[in-house]
Amino acid sequence: MACIEARGLRKAFGTTIALDGINLRVEEGRILGLIGPNGAGKTTLFECLAGVMPADAGVLLQDDHVLGPRERQALLFYMPDAIAPWPAQSLGWALDFTIRFFGGRAELRDEVTRSLALEPLLSARIGTLSKGERKRALLAIGLLTPQPMLLVDEPFDGLDLRQSRELAATLRSHAVRGRTLVLSIHQIAEAARLCDRFVLLHAGRVRAEGTLADLEAQAAVPRAAGDLEEVFLALT
Repeated sequence: MACIEARGLRKAFGTTIALDGINLRVEEGRILGLIGPNGAGKTTLFECLAGVMPADAGVLLQDDHVLGPRERQALLFYMPDAIAPWPAQSLGWALDFTIRFFGGRAELRDEVTRSLALEPLLSARIGTLSKGERKRALLAIGLLTPQPMLLVDEPFDGLDLRQSRELAATLRSHAVRGRTLVLSIHQIAEAARLCDRFVLLHAGRVRAEGTLADLEAQAAVPRAAGDLEEVFLALT
């Protein structure tokens, strides 16, 4: 059963159509990869799903019920890319504030801190963190929020190979325990290793949706290839 379903989402900025009738579904407890190049509409789609930006048309549903603003806030937490919240505060303060303010998952604080290798950074001010450190800090904040669905824009941006592998394992462990994750990813190789299903977005439109096997069948790519990059190129 779909956790949520978007139907007909449309967003335009003047004469530029950023989202052109987006339909997609997100299955509960799975990892969905939103794949597309820069400018495909991934961030705009996240902002419309989360209610940060109003869509011009379309609805977000759960079990055929149209979700209102308060229901979205209870269901979804959106973590944008390249932000530095509370830059003058320490990372430890930010994690504790997240738990208190959002009613977050206090029992996961130590585990999340350890799995993202953030223990040496707990006393550092967020504004002083490097790009990769700040990315891991943002992910920790997101993982500690209570909403059952987490939207993360570019989770692997700024991370090296080892950190990316460790993050993938961390995200998978949370999905196994029931957290639904929607990840906007332009590193297709990372997406192929981690995600259960994919939405291929290009020029504001969904070009294909499904498992890797589904997409390979649509693209007529040999199953032995197992190459999401070739599938994406063939379908877009």
